[in-house]
Amino acid sequence: MGKLRLQGYLEVPPERREQVGAALPLHMELTRAEPGCTAFEVNERPSRPGHFLVTECFVDRAAFEAHQDRARDTAWAQVTAGLPRHYTITEED
Repeated sequence: MGKLRLQGYLEVPPERREQVGAALPLHMELTRAEPGCTAFEVNERPSRPGHFLVTECFVDRAAFEAHQDRARDTAWAQVTAGLPRHYTITEED
């Protein structure tokens, strides 16, 4: 398989938005530096607080899985644990 793209959104309740916002910059920096990451964006919609739009692009599934493995034990994983994620993953040849 070829390129992998994840798109969707993360719902963050008001009582966790500050923690998520604080952990996000480092998570983005580390993810963008990963081998195989071609794009990574997480942005809170101004018109809908707590609704974070997510786009991730990787050169292949192996790079995406390496990202998942790296991120598993991070502050980002801790502050977003249990939050509803609504993602679609597509792969291109």
